[in-house]
Amino acid sequence: MKIKCNGFFLLIAVPIFMVVACKKSEKPQAVEPPPTEIPGKGNQNCVSCKKVKTAADVAALSLKPGDTVMMESGDWINQKIIFKGTGTAEKPIVLIAEKEGLVILKGTSSLVIDGSWLVVNGLNFKNGDLSISKLNVVDFTSASRNCRLTNTSIVDYNPADQSVDYRWVSLNGKNHRLDHCYIKGKAHLGPTVVIWGANDALNHRIDHNYFGSRPELGSNGGETIRVGTSAYYLSESLNVIEENIFDKCNGETEIISNKMSRNTIRNNFFFESRGTLCLRHGNNSEVYGNYLIGNNVNSAGGIRIIGESHLVYNNYLQGIATTGQTCAISILDGVPDSEPSGYFQVKNVKIIGNTIVNCAQGFDIGAGKGGNNRTVPPANCVIANNVLQLKSGSSLIRFTDIPENFTYGGNIAFGMGTVTGLPAGFLIADTKLTINDYGTYTADPASPVNGAFVGTYPFYSSPDAGANKLDNVHKNLLKATGIGPLWISGLGDQLLIKSN
Repeated sequence: MKIKCNGFFLLIAVPIFMVVACKKSEKPQAVEPPPTEIPGKGNQNCVSCKKVKTAADVAALSLKPGDTVMMESGDWINQKIIFKGTGTAEKPIVLIAEKEGLVILKGTSSLVIDGSWLVVNGLNFKNGDLSISKLNVVDFTSASRNCRLTNTSIVDYNPADQSVDYRWVSLNGKNHRLDHCYIKGKAHLGPTVVIWGANDALNHRIDHNYFGSRPELGSNGGETIRVGTSAYYLSESLNVIEENIFDKCNGETEIISNKMSRNTIRNNFFFESRGTLCLRHGNNSEVYGNYLIGNNVNSAGGIRIIGESHLVYNNYLQGIATTGQTCAISILDGVPDSEPSGYFQVKNVKIIGNTIVNCAQGFDIGAGKGGNNRTVPPANCVIANNVLQLKSGSSLIRFTDIPENFTYGGNIAFGMGTVTGLPAGFLIADTKLTINDYGTYTADPASPVNGAFVGTYPFYSSPDAGANKLDNVHKNLLKATGIGPLWISGLGDQLLIKSN
């Protein structure tokens, strides 16, 4: 949709994830949102916008659907902005920078988004400190619905005391979108972005953001994205995290910590990030199309699985140098009669069609056995159609605990040296993967993975074993094309993938 404001068009679209009617035996599913465009440039020409210079000016406005509020370029120091109003799908209320990136919020400045169908575009939070107020940098309130933060940056908004806990983006409410933002440098306690739990669907979308470096915190609480809390682990929240880049996000072991059920984490790029994509609590989530490139950086990990009925498929992992719980794909042991905050048994998980290249360890089954009272082995899982091209001395699969009723089929592995005791369902053969122009590996025409897919899975079909070949979505992702704000260039210049 387009809103005309005397001389420029502001393209906005806030997707809603809707629940479709299902058979009684089926779970609700999120509907794929239509493609959307980033808000355009030229905001300084909006002569009929409501122009503001301070947070007090914003608070004094009585806004109606279709209004556009323009923040004057310059430094906004110690300004608590409360953006409040009730727009509509056809006529949202928009808060924009006079010129993208040149509205610079500093000191104790923060933003509250409180209402429905509100859009914030083009702000630049830089070098702030909220240690006194302990507010979040951007806070979507619990009453908010269908709001969007886009084309915005938050960089180095750190207190001097690293133990001070606040979030940079806090998502309460429902149906929100966080997209095309640049978020870098969080060095203190608390997730960078948090989705707060609830007992029903939340339907948030986090997409096309560039999460820049986050230094190691040295304790729990340094996630880049946390979805929910253990208290809501059975809530089907229907959030989508897609087409984001996580560049050197080293805060803690969990880069994304998923703690609710039925979420989708797809088509993201994890680059030299010292942690894992972790299904920590909850069931029935899907993880697919992700690229995890460790470049053999110490502690850069893979996909970590806890819980039931997850689908982990069509992911590409390269240069993951860790083993055990942080290896390429780890399936953890559970705790007997686990509390919500503990470790539930892994059951009925399907790990299908992933490609693992030059990693220290492909799979760890029963990872973490004994730690935190974990003694319940995984059960009733399927590992099929995965392709592993490893280095000599690497571990194809380690049975830290003996699983119950696992099924293997169509897996092809090569390069790790002599392997003994493999279950049926693994073929040891030269995978013939060759490096491509992006630094990743593609099956040669003579590769045995071509046409090797076996079995039928309603969530994923392919003629070939392993992850799909590079498509335009992933080529753009690996080069950071279309990721982050319009007004920041060169974000992908350092994303150099090493072939070994």
